[in-house]
Amino acid sequence: MIPILILCSSILLLLLLIMVVKLNAFTALIISTLFVGLCNSMVLSTIVKSISNGIGSTLGSTLLILGFGVLFGSVLSETGAAQRISIGLVNLFGVKRIKIAMALTGFVVGIAMFYNAGFIILIPLVFSVALNTGQPLVYLGIALTSALSVTHGFLPPHPGPSTIAIIFKADIGKTLWYGTLVSIPAIIMAGIIFPEFVKKIKANPPKEIFNIKHFEDNEMPGFSTSVIVALIPVILMGFATASILLLPATSSITKILLFIGDPGIAMLLALLIAIFVLGIARGIKMKTLMDKSALSLNAVTTILMLIAAGGAFKQILLDSGTGDAIVGFFKDSTLSPLLLGWLIATLLRIAVGSATVAGLTAAGIVQPLIGPMQVNPELMVLSIGAGSLMCSHVNDTGFWIFKEYFGLSIKDTFKTWSIMETIVGIMGLFGVLALNTFL
Repeated sequence: MIPILILCSSILLLLLLIMVVKLNAFTALIISTLFVGLCNSMVLSTIVKSISNGIGSTLGSTLLILGFGVLFGSVLSETGAAQRISIGLVNLFGVKRIKIAMALTGFVVGIAMFYNAGFIILIPLVFSVALNTGQPLVYLGIALTSALSVTHGFLPPHPGPSTIAIIFKADIGKTLWYGTLVSIPAIIMAGIIFPEFVKKIKANPPKEIFNIKHFEDNEMPGFSTSVIVALIPVILMGFATASILLLPATSSITKILLFIGDPGIAMLLALLIAIFVLGIARGIKMKTLMDKSALSLNAVTTILMLIAAGGAFKQILLDSGTGDAIVGFFKDSTLSPLLLGWLIATLLRIAVGSATVAGLTAAGIVQPLIGPMQVNPELMVLSIGAGSLMCSHVNDTGFWIFKEYFGLSIKDTFKTWSIMETIVGIMGLFGVLALNTFL
């Protein structure tokens, strides 16, 4: 029981450092990691080595996905492809089904673009559509952000699910397919049904937002071209997964598909294709694309540091014997590890705000249970991802971004954004438990 008590104390310390002391999450995670090692009487040099190994193993597998993913999303944005996808979907579905168009827009663009970037790029479209159709801003905004949130929490190449998949040694291709299945009911409930209950909530967005520049029609690539390029990473990873199921492992085709379907390689290929098809082929200079894309990498620093610290925390739990203690404690438990992972991630999300911190910390705690309890690792990624989206409130940057852009009161932000996030988290858990009955 002592290692488990130390673990609980380390989590309390983490929460205290972040919520009371106001220390940044990276430093708080490292201090909590040191606390676990010292309290378990690990040799000092071993603690340092464990932290280094945890950071290296986690970042080594994540860096390519994250770096190329940010650059890829930037190219989609700077060439007008993201805006073209949005406009095309709106035209396709019409005013009566505008929520569906907004949700699909968020989903398609969100696959390749991190939440904050996707929100900033697509929110001008929400304002434009609202003005042209007379639909309420919050009504449309919830439909869009629910899909962006789902992709952020469930689908690689986003940093949370990608890193958790690495921790659990889950197949990223399968995680992507299962995540897509789980996403459908979550988006329907949170992005299509729920907005009907908040239509009367009025938004008062800052006037400056309406001054954001839009691409003219002749400045954007075609709709089909934009969609195909945006989905290249998904297509490549999907082919890799299909080759494992349908082709012999020794086949040269299988080996090629597995290579190009590797998440890091898939993102690199997608980036190169996007640069040529959306940029150079349309007369946009390479230097222009690279200058603007380089700026987007600045946003990755904090995410990388959190991922590194989460990897260190995970490793110290394994090396200190805490993982074995957790397995021993829960080996006779009737509580499903899928539910346990979701619950831990939910509690951490409520406490610390960051979905990334909540997901990575929960993954480190639950990871030792995977082998002995024979849990599907891909579903574990999704259950923790669902928990990490739950109950967003004032300690989450997403809460404030939504509030400020739509000019809502804190009360109305709870009634819209927070409830939407909670619906996504609950539906995600239901979807995972449903899939688990068939796998």
